[in-house]
Amino acid sequence: MKTVHSILSWLITLLLPVALTFLGLRLLLTHTFLEIEYHLPGFPKDAYGFTLSDRLHWGAIAVDYLQPGSSVKTLANLTLPDGTPLFNPREVSHMQDVKKVVQAAMIAGYLDWLVVLGVGLWARWGDWWEAYLDGIRRGGWLTAGLTALIGILAWINFWEFFTVFHSLFFTGTSWLFLDSDTLIRLFPLPFWEDAFLMAGVINLAGGSALGLALKRRRVEGVLWVGRLR
Repeated sequence: MKTVHSILSWLITLLLPVALTFLGLRLLLTHTFLEIEYHLPGFPKDAYGFTLSDRLHWGAIAVDYLQPGSSVKTLANLTLPDGTPLFNPREVSHMQDVKKVVQAAMIAGYLDWLVVLGVGLWARWGDWWEAYLDGIRRGGWLTAGLTALIGILAWINFWEFFTVFHSLFFTGTSWLFLDSDTLIRLFPLPFWEDAFLMAGVINLAGGSALGLALKRRRVEGVLWVGRLR
């Protein structure tokens, strides 16, 4: 069983970056993040007339659409005060694609946490808790390291990074829009820069905290046993 426990410990190491990234994604898909982002000093104003209230209202609807159970008709039927559609057909189609990606990520995230917590319960009851904590600690450092690497690449050229990121999930140029399109007016490039930064901070802080806390816990445990002897 020692070999099995070691394999599971390394499995937890590999799963933890996904688990922490999922937590960051969940926090970003909230009205609270919109409130914070739109109120940041220097956030670009909409050149085509959306007020802060407009952005908060329409942005919240777009975020809510990404939750399970929302119909695409919700977006397709929205209109501006002058009666023109809020989103054009190209934008509606893209939002459908985004929802598919987000929902797949949500399922993967929940399954990931189910495995991490399930293995944790087994480790606690099966007397191999330290091996499990080793997996968590390594996973924390792995998360921090990967986040730092991705952060450097994004910092060098965010637009190129943003383009590569979208090419992994969307076909061709389906994600590119005019500055006058609603999606760009609600979510300009600085919005995504801050979103990636926020996700990175969550991953870097969470991963480093787990790595440091569990390492310190082990050191203190060794010192305590040594004093007893």
